[in-house]
Parts: sequence; C-alpha cells; structure tokens
Amino acid sequence: MGGDFIYADADVPLKNAASGKVEKGLKRLLITAGIILGAELVWLFVVSPCIPLSTVEVRGFTGFDGAEVLSYAGIREGASFISVNVKETEKVLAAHYPVESARVIKRFPDRLSIFLEPRRAVALSLAEVQGRLLPIYYDRYGVVFRIGGGETANLPLVSGLVLENPVLGMKLPAAFGPLLAEFAKIQEDAPELLEAVSEIRISRRAFNGFDLALYPVHYPIQVRLGDNFNEETLRYVMLMLDMFKSGNSAPGEIDFRSGIGSYKVKEARSGE
Repeated sequence: MGGDFIYADADVPLKNAASGKVEKGLKRLLITAGIILGAELVWLFVVSPCIPLSTVEVRGFTGFDGAEVLSYAGIREGASFISVNVKETEKVLAAHYPVESARVIKRFPDRLSIFLEPRRAVALSLAEVQGRLLPIYYDRYGVVFRIGGGETANLPLVSGLVLENPVLGMKLPAAFGPLLAEFAKIQEDAPELLEAVSEIRISRRAFNGFDLALYPVHYPIQVRLGDNFNEETLRYVMLMLDMFKSGNSAPGEIDFRSGIGSYKVKEARSGE
C-alpha cells in the first residue's frame, strides 16, 4: 500500500523552548540592570547632593578665615552640595568690607572650596573717630576697610580729605579712583618710589577736579603736581630732587602742573 508520509522535525519544539528561556533570561537581566542603574542614578543625583559636604576648603586671610567665613556666608554645619548657592555665596562674601573678591567652587557630589582675596591698603588718611585721631586705610578702589592699627610703613599719607564719621565699608568719591589706582600700580611695580613720599596733599578745585602737592621724605621741598600722578612723573620728580642733594641751594617748591618741572632756587643762608 503506497502513500506519502510527512516527517515532522522533532528539534523545532526544543529550539523554540530554548529560545524562549534565553529571551526570558535576557529580559530579567535587563530589568535587573535597569533597576541597579536607576538606583545608582537616584543615589548620584538625588541622594548624594543632599548628604552633608565631606570636604570644605576655605582660603581666607588673617582676621577672616575658617569658621568665621562659613558663618558669614550662611553655610552651617550639615550643609549639602545642593543647599549651597555659588553665586549668592560669592555675592555675600564679596560685600564684606575686608574682602576684595570671592570665588566659590562646588565639586560634585560633596566638595566645596572658597577662595578670598583681601583688600590691600594703598594709602591712608587721618581722621577723628570718637574723639581720637586714627589712620583710615583705603584700597585701590577707595574702600575704607580698616580704621586704626595696621602697618603704616611704605604707605603714602593722603591729607586734605575731609572725612566726617568714617565707617568701615564707606567709599571715597569716584574722582579719586584714578589716583588710588596709580598708587596700587606703583606699589606693585616700583614700591621704592612711594617709600620716598612722606605725604600727598589733595586740594579740591573750585569747580572740577583737584590738585596734588607731594612732600618727599628726605627733602624739605613741596612738589605741585596738579592731578598728574603716575610712575613716570614720580620718577622725574625724584630725579630732579636728586639734583639738589649735594648742592648748596634748593628750591622751596617744584611745579609740575604743566608737565615740565619748574622752580625757583632758594639761596642757602651763610654758614649753612
């Protein structure tokens, strides 16, 4: 008896079963990996930033450092990465009168660094404070950041300024900004020039600007400068003064207001 017979492949059900197990295994693996990755992301971006900072670095200066800086900035114990606002913290610290500039850096997830640049005195004046005559210190921006105490060496005394009830943080009028900026520049580039100056007197003009009178340390001579004060002019002044060091006569005044030094010689007295 003839007939056609179709033989089924017996391996097909086995392959389908094996393939299904592999797919299930991969799905479980992917689900597990996703859960682990999700947990890590939650820890990294949600939990970690809320954990208290582990490292806080503060580079301040004498009289304003460490715990005092953090307290002034409002950074309390237990502060976290997410709770510290960099821009606001910089603004608060920079507004403090002894601070010239502030830089705050956060490093994810738990590090904080604060770098402060102190104000540096470029000149001083004398003013009456609560019945006492005290030195008033200015920085290159004209900010009063110290009253009394401090070192006065190598700082020019600026007289002629009228300061009523000076307080820390007050600022001189903008008209004096270029003069103080020149003080700062000369201090950095040629400090010996300022060391040779005993006093600089400011005289306000009737309508605009001011004139300067310079008094050297080693010469009883007044040098009138107008408002023209810079390193080049100061070097020229000192060069002219050296001309009179060994001479028998010297002027009582040198006038540089025109840009060229002019003077009248005062004859030395007999026997001097």
